[in-house]
Amino acid sequence: MGGGWRERCYNIAELRKAARRALPKPVFDFTDGAAEDETTLRRNESDFQRITLLPRPLNGPGIPDLSIDLFGQHLSMPVMIGPTGLAGLMWPQGEQAAARAAAKAGTAYCLSHGSVCRLEDLPKSSTPRWMQVFVYRDRGFTEELARRAEASGFDALVLTTDNQVLGNRERDIRNGFTIPPKFKPQDLLAMATKFGWLMRMRPELSRITFGNYVREGQANDISSLAKQMAGLLDPAMSWRDVDQLRKVWKGPLLLKGVLHPDEAREALSHGVDAVIVSNHGGRQLDGAASGIAALPYIVDAVQGKMPVLMDGGIRRGADVVKALALGAACCLIARPQLWGLAVAGEDGVAHMLDILKRDIARAMTLMGAARVIDLTRASVTTDFK
Repeated sequence: MGGGWRERCYNIAELRKAARRALPKPVFDFTDGAAEDETTLRRNESDFQRITLLPRPLNGPGIPDLSIDLFGQHLSMPVMIGPTGLAGLMWPQGEQAAARAAAKAGTAYCLSHGSVCRLEDLPKSSTPRWMQVFVYRDRGFTEELARRAEASGFDALVLTTDNQVLGNRERDIRNGFTIPPKFKPQDLLAMATKFGWLMRMRPELSRITFGNYVREGQANDISSLAKQMAGLLDPAMSWRDVDQLRKVWKGPLLLKGVLHPDEAREALSHGVDAVIVSNHGGRQLDGAASGIAALPYIVDAVQGKMPVLMDGGIRRGADVVKALALGAACCLIARPQLWGLAVAGEDGVAHMLDILKRDIARAMTLMGAARVIDLTRASVTTDFK
């Protein structure tokens, strides 16, 4: 990316456009796409428009305080980096780069189970580091990842539950996207416009793998591991698996993929410390509710007994403000951090976080909110309830 990219990428939408220019089409569509007709992907963004803000400027907030406390740890803002697989395909050592950017911004980072780097290789930080796990057919592997995360000093464990089978991601099918990427002749002809990505990634492509799945004595190339991972998912997972993981992991345990109020209530009775309202970025069940539409129902269901976080569709600071007003404790950012990586690595993720931080501060000032807790249901109107 040439000079002046920060000025050109003045919001998240422009950062996405820049990422689209920087990445080969199959790679960009892998980060940008979703399941089937991508209805849920679109709702994740458009449903924020169903919420209107009710500012009270005479509250005189001054310079707002964006900081929050989560599980006894301080974050500089109510935004953190959520788990996204293969971030290392956007930029060399992409996961480490994004984690450093989050730490410098004073916020948390959640590593994907499907990271290129091993969880042991994520840099230690003064800010929280979380680890994502799944329930696998081999329950011992789920426990192994949890114990490795504990040994490596991770602060929280995120159990993602909306992945019983892989979603039908038709952009990848149309593009013939494979891992590692194999480009068709027309892709190679267009590669001249993606020269920066190609030069950065060419030494890496043959070495990219799913670091957390590598085992001594087994095939460790990414194609072999990708096939193994698909077979590891278990549609028969149940609350018994949550109970078992709760016994193994003593730190904060979060359940990600919650959209139904009853599931949030059930999580309370199984010792879960927080839920993340999420539809996997629309990449699993097309037609599922958007995160922001489901959020107030989940918040009402838990009645303040646990934090409720959310992800999906956040593109503006005002979107974060709306989520906070509806009861979210914090928002996870996924695709935008991949776009930031694709544009400028660590600096791109840092720029993305800075955009959101400035946007949130501006929106809170205009709302008359001095602190995050000043944003309540009375701050918005919506047709969700």
